[in-house]
Amino acid sequence: MSVMTRSRKTLAGLALVGAGTLVLAGCGGGTGGEPTGGGETSESASAPVEARDLTLKIGTILPQSGALSFLGPPEEAGVGLAVEHINAVSETTGLTIPDVVWGDSGDPANNAWQTTAPRLISEGVSAVIGAASSGVTKLFLDDMVAAGIITFSPANTSVDFIEWDDKDLYWRTAPNDLLQGEVLGNVVAEDGHSNVATIYLNDSYGTGLNKVFTEVFESTGGKVVASQSYNAGDTTFDAQISAVMASNPDAIVLITFDEVFTIAPALINAGFDGGDFYFVDGNLKQFGEDASWPAGLSLEGAKGTTPAGPAADEAFQKEASDWWAANGGNGTGLTEYSYLNESYDAVVLLALASLAANSTDPADIITKLREVSGGEGSGEKCTSYEECAEIILGGGVADYDGFSGPITFDEVGDPTEAVVGVFEYGADNTFTRIDLG
Repeated sequence: MSVMTRSRKTLAGLALVGAGTLVLAGCGGGTGGEPTGGGETSESASAPVEARDLTLKIGTILPQSGALSFLGPPEEAGVGLAVEHINAVSETTGLTIPDVVWGDSGDPANNAWQTTAPRLISEGVSAVIGAASSGVTKLFLDDMVAAGIITFSPANTSVDFIEWDDKDLYWRTAPNDLLQGEVLGNVVAEDGHSNVATIYLNDSYGTGLNKVFTEVFESTGGKVVASQSYNAGDTTFDAQISAVMASNPDAIVLITFDEVFTIAPALINAGFDGGDFYFVDGNLKQFGEDASWPAGLSLEGAKGTTPAGPAADEAFQKEASDWWAANGGNGTGLTEYSYLNESYDAVVLLALASLAANSTDPADIITKLREVSGGEGSGEKCTSYEECAEIILGGGVADYDGFSGPITFDEVGDPTEAVVGVFEYGADNTFTRIDLG
């Protein structure tokens, strides 16, 4: 299943997710250093513009270490492949991205961002791609804003950024948790569960997603019978597990990061059926391929949600995997693809906005980001950097639809069109996408 939305706001009286796609229409992780179609026409045709001569400098603050390090490879591969594609046509477009300033975000426990963020500022980048964790981005975002640098996250989902005083310097290609919470709540209800428990990380990501899930699930007539939080860095969860098991739930939603490798097995060993778990983007993993998952513990039938974008473009995934093997994976390709699309699209959008503004000054780039995403104006649809750049250089307005979807930024830099994928685990404890629409 998948869901697409055009709204940032929670919708009252949501229908349950059915057999197809639900359309919601509303009101309006490495160690640092090097990286571990056509449609509408534009409002008016203009004469070709002057040639560009732009050098756009970007950096990354993505998880090469910490609880989200499994997301680092696909995110860095997305950045690297986008840069490769942009530079491949630089002689035509006049825009080049030199070597990326790679950096580790870590997580709130190891604080790797404390080294990376100042380094990126001192390097004079126009934009940083990251972080993956909303909680980590919160720790450095004000510093980036003060330095006048764009922060562009491919994976932040916290609703807190909607109201952040970011001077229009914060953007993201991942939809906020209002969407994933809606989808998750409806999927759990549609599966027939009525008494559900949650265990969630006590940070902006976990509390926000837990809140939206609870509101949506209970609006369908279900009840959240227990809701237990834990803090980043915790290593024992006996109290949370005891409280949840005492509530006798028929499903458990786990809103965690790598703590899932401790929490989920403990719940199964306490007598809970692993097929009744629901995972989210922070912990949706191929457990059957991970040595950290205990042998013999079954997750068959369990489900998970993540802002996955449209169904995978296999040729694009292979190209990204090959890029990673050659540049960061020491010969090994990608095994995880979460936020690959969003990372790639973030870089392309920055380059297109720079091209449209004929400037690498962040203050100029942000004036064009909504336009090149289709969030304002009536641009001509295009699906690659080269195609969109040709439109811009021809005097037109480009509307980029990328691998993560139409994007279409709103006034606070959030995508207003996005797809959340639903995945199900098989007997081998690996998941497959079950989108039916």
